Amino acid sequence: MDNQAMLSRRALLALAAASMGTAALAQPATTRGKVTKILVGFPPGQATDIVARLMAEKMQAVTGENYIVDNKPGQGGSIAMGQLAKSPNDGSTMMLTHMSAVATNPHLYRSVPYDSLKDYEAVGLVGDLPFVLVCHPSLPFSDAQGLVAYAKANPGKLTNASSGNGTVSHLAMEEFKRRAGIDIVHVPYKGSAPGLTDVVAGNVSLALETAAGVQAFVQGGKLRALGAATASRLDAPLAVPTLIEQGFADFRASTWLMLLYPVGTSKTLVASTHDAIAKAMRKPEVERRMRSIGALPRYSASPEEAAAYVASEFRSWGELVRRSGVQMD
Repeated sequence: MDNQAMLSRRALLALAAASMGTAALAQPATTRGKVTKILVGFPPGQATDIVARLMAEKMQAVTGENYIVDNKPGQGGSIAMGQLAKSPNDGSTMMLTHMSAVATNPHLYRSVPYDSLKDYEAVGLVGDLPFVLVCHPSLPFSDAQGLVAYAKANPGKLTNASSGNGTVSHLAMEEFKRRAGIDIVHVPYKGSAPGLTDVVAGNVSLALETAAGVQAFVQGGKLRALGAATASRLDAPLAVPTLIEQGFADFRASTWLMLLYPVGTSKTLVASTHDAIAKAMRKPEVERRMRSIGALPRYSASPEEAAAYVASEFRSWGELVRRSGVQMD
């Protein structure tokens, strides 16, 4: 090989190496082809699980990674939160958590295996899950006021399912009963799906649960919607009068969903995942899909904003729990 050819070959190799280096720098913090576990603190079929699976599908299309939803139900999401706190901070595990696990459970339970403000890196909000009051269709009332009148005439006869002690479905229903001055027996479950299954079967009278969880049952005539715990009416088939319209001033119940990493996860990875959520979820067809399952899209402007929101919610829900006097073992 002559000197000219050798120099040309070296130049090509140098150019290729430089290009590879530039490409490596241009790659996002995520690694294409890797598998990321998304923890969910409730069983399959619950609202958080439904949104997590939609998010996993859309995120895969954006990042090229594979996402596996891993359901770890129990203690209102706290079991999964505890597992996330102990997970490696290399990006292999994240969690789509809900408000209760972050902001209420640490105040409700005598002990949870994590610190909401120290053990996680907040990535960003994904959406809100508004709640709807539903009952078995055999019961002799069709709205919240009818429920109140029946409960007052039959104290202790009705029962209400919740997705677990200390969850929004539990605390919000306790507030509803307190305001109405009625006696309804609370029956906690490990997630909304098994609780709603028992309401559909007639084993439990009613539930205040997510629109995402109750929508198909209401549409199929297996549950009756009595009122939405929202500021304005939801879309059909849940377009019933709100509880506010029915005399419960400013009564609203919803839970937010947020993506978290274990503490110590690199800021670069947190930021790139935040951006991937925006690309994956902020599409008209995805937001329509979210609304179709009873979830309202909601996003954080940055991971820093998400972290500040977690701290604010932790404080405000702590005050609410203290006022309620509810305490769990």
